[in-house]
Amino acid sequence: MLKIRAAAPLAMLLLSGCVVGPEHEAPKTALPAKFSEGSARAAADVTLAPWWTAFNDRRLNGLVETGLAQNLDVLQAIERITSAEANFEAADSSAFPRLTVSAEHQVSKTNASGALVNRESDTTNTSTGTLGVSWLIDLFGQYRRAKESAKATLDAAYAQSDVARLTFLSSVVTAYVDARYYQERIAIARKNLASRRETLELTRLQLEAGAASRLDVVQSEGLVNSTLAEIPGLEISFRQSVHRISLLLGLPATELLADLQKGAAQPYARRGVNAGVPADLIRNRPDIRAAERNLAAATAEIGVAEAALYPSITLSGSISPTLVATSAASGSATSWGFGPSLNLPIFDAGARVANIKAREAAAREAYLAWKETVLSAVSEVENALVAVSRTRQTVSALTATVRSYEEALALATASYRDGASSLLDVLDAQRNVASAQANLAQAVQQLAIGYVSLNVAIGGGYAWDGAKTVVASN
Repeated sequence: MLKIRAAAPLAMLLLSGCVVGPEHEAPKTALPAKFSEGSARAAADVTLAPWWTAFNDRRLNGLVETGLAQNLDVLQAIERITSAEANFEAADSSAFPRLTVSAEHQVSKTNASGALVNRESDTTNTSTGTLGVSWLIDLFGQYRRAKESAKATLDAAYAQSDVARLTFLSSVVTAYVDARYYQERIAIARKNLASRRETLELTRLQLEAGAASRLDVVQSEGLVNSTLAEIPGLEISFRQSVHRISLLLGLPATELLADLQKGAAQPYARRGVNAGVPADLIRNRPDIRAAERNLAAATAEIGVAEAALYPSITLSGSISPTLVATSAASGSATSWGFGPSLNLPIFDAGARVANIKAREAAAREAYLAWKETVLSAVSEVENALVAVSRTRQTVSALTATVRSYEEALALATASYRDGASSLLDVLDAQRNVASAQANLAQAVQQLAIGYVSLNVAIGGGYAWDGAKTVVASN
């Protein structure tokens, strides 16, 4: 009997080291050695690179710095971290004994009347206290798996905060690029308007001199009015872009609108980007890291569900002192109790097994979500690389086109003044210039957006200020 008593604590200690359920392993999927239009050279830690500074725009740099500190989506993500930390602390505390203390004091007396008048009792003061302790012994790792799940969920919350920062960078820089594009289009339209008004005045003078017809004047007026009609729509788009920036910064639009209306050149990134290799995305992309941590949490939940199949032992005890006092006498008593209780699941109509199957399905779903996130990231980088390289070629060609059409317009105008060519030649040249300038501005905009998309796709820049919030996984 003594040997059994001595061996029991040892057996419980050994059982307490048993953890059921699968161990989480880093997921894997086949990836190409390089991007189709990239190099085979791995990238450094791009999360620290402030890629938007390649635009050489101090106003943009200030917007990014301000927004990262007060963007509402980023702040909400930080609050979700606080919630996940509290859940982790709650899961961690479950493995420790629970201690409770309660106290009670009661005053009682019986007042009698009639035949019971002689039985009136004294005033009785009763004080009672209870000190209780309970501890569920984690025989099969239920609490440890729950703690693993809570820790992985916390890590995912940190990664999601980084996702929010990266999303903000993409949104605010893209909105800024759009705003400067519409400003450029407005400037082009006003410049063309001035040129077309000059042509209209020249045509009116030639009409008075008998060298032009009323048709020429009407055609010139139509071109002037069509340009006037184009400007309000561009101004609407500019203001909408500024309003989007203001929302991202969590600020009223009035002050920012006045600042951006001062104008600046379109953002143009001449700096190249090393996209690295697909395997770098697993390290640098916070959404991939969040998906992996969600998979780890789902895997740990399988162990929690499996532990419910096995017996559980709870050690509990209490000490309750009681003090009773009357005018005639007083006394005290103390009661205590301690012992284990066994919970043995026998029949639940398959509920626990069904719960395990549900957790296993959730883990498989989490793996597929991780794999989809990885493949989507690779596709985003591939698309951005193609967009940047091809749009750069378009910008180069359109730059030459604008120069040619501007020269053609100057020649046509001079020839029209001398009476050597018709007004139609001038109007055609003006249309060509306006169209080429608009196409060039749009191409520059698309090149900038492609540059933004590429840097975001490789997971760049969200930790440039040292505020990287990722927690290393266990």
